[in-house]
Amino acid sequence: MEVMDAIRQRMADGRLSPGDRLPSIRRFATIMGVSPSTVVEAYDRLAAEGVIRSRPGSGFYVSGTLPPLALADAEPRRDRAIDPFWVSRQSLDADAEMLKPGCGWLPADWMPNAALRRSIRRLAHADDAVLADYGSTRGSLALRRLLARQFAEEGIVAGADQILLTGSGTQAIDLICRFLLRPGDAVLIDDPCYFNFQALLRAHQVRIVGVPYTRNGPDTALFAEALAEHRPRLYITNAALHNPTGATMSLQTAHRLLKAAAAHDVTIVEDDIFAGFEPDPSPRLAALDGLSQVIRIGSFSKTLSASVRCGYLAARPDWVEALVDLQVATNFGGPSPVAAELVLATLGDAGYRKHLEGLRRRLARARRETADRLAALGLHPWLMPRGGFYLWCSLPDGRDAADAARAALDERVVLAPGNVFSVSQSAAGYLRFNVAQMGDPRVFDVLKRAIAVEG
Repeated sequence: MEVMDAIRQRMADGRLSPGDRLPSIRRFATIMGVSPSTVVEAYDRLAAEGVIRSRPGSGFYVSGTLPPLALADAEPRRDRAIDPFWVSRQSLDADAEMLKPGCGWLPADWMPNAALRRSIRRLAHADDAVLADYGSTRGSLALRRLLARQFAEEGIVAGADQILLTGSGTQAIDLICRFLLRPGDAVLIDDPCYFNFQALLRAHQVRIVGVPYTRNGPDTALFAEALAEHRPRLYITNAALHNPTGATMSLQTAHRLLKAAAAHDVTIVEDDIFAGFEPDPSPRLAALDGLSQVIRIGSFSKTLSASVRCGYLAARPDWVEALVDLQVATNFGGPSPVAAELVLATLGDAGYRKHLEGLRRRLARARRETADRLAALGLHPWLMPRGGFYLWCSLPDGRDAADAARAALDERVVLAPGNVFSVSQSAAGYLRFNVAQMGDPRVFDVLKRAIAVEG
């Protein structure tokens, strides 16, 4: 019933926590616009399920333990075309014939497969321990040292002991959330932002607060207002080649963000997964902050292989110590030694740097060509990114991206509609395109028909 669903929703999004008192029967009846008897029935049924409990003479309270979280029920049901899980499932489960201009990775034949094959052949001669043992708690020391040298080139001073290898970039964020957050805490993210940030935060039962994103980074005035109003524990962002917009944070915005975050004791998680696609390095929060209140995360899934799962985080030493314990508890050690050795060998391969240089040139051509072809259909980029493979485009004539996504899926094409990325659901008129996945001309034929569908 509606009243029970409303209470469960408040518990799922953190507005009601274990031990909290529920509104009085009369007050909740007024809030919901129902009769008091309806609320009485709802409270009685929830009490029978053990979700809430009655204290005679005091009222109803949320039970000390909550039922297991069902992500599908963590917020009101939405059209699957604007659901982050929908986009992920359609992209990940697509067969070879499905076209995926909405997915978030490069085609397999754009990856450094020759270097990977050389690394795999070398791995066949590795020690038995690499092939058979668990990973160490921090992950490969050699790979961590390589990352530390790369960080030094960006102005980030971090020893190998400040770097923790993880199973993926997503796992790195999950560990940070486990370490710093509790259900009901507030977390700031960009609006729009990478949709899996929202999905992961929902799993941690926190309050998600969006900050509008501009061409220079988050709106700093609204960022400061959100800090004062919501008292968040974390802010999660992409500083370089922002997903989905492709924007790059300006140095001025970075300084203002760090100053505001320090004043409110907010930790910033900087996801730098697209760094390899930049023609020249842009300002990094981790470098400006010195890993004091900023945690740097990344992985190799976009530039090297999404199949060889390995990520990392860099943070202050005491936090890394605590995160090591969490990784042992949840993963029993670091990432697979096989994965770490493959990443290390491929990063050191003579052909890998040349591959990245060629990839940046290829993507620059693809961005220009795709933007021209989309413009012919009435779709225009919000900006032209400095690098990477995303174009964030507005649809013509008030068309709704969710309608376009449904129509395209009927023709076996996966699109990424704007509201998937938007906390405020204010991006219905946008689509994110992956220019590397636009090579098949059928994409544009299907897209032309899809955006002709009335919203």
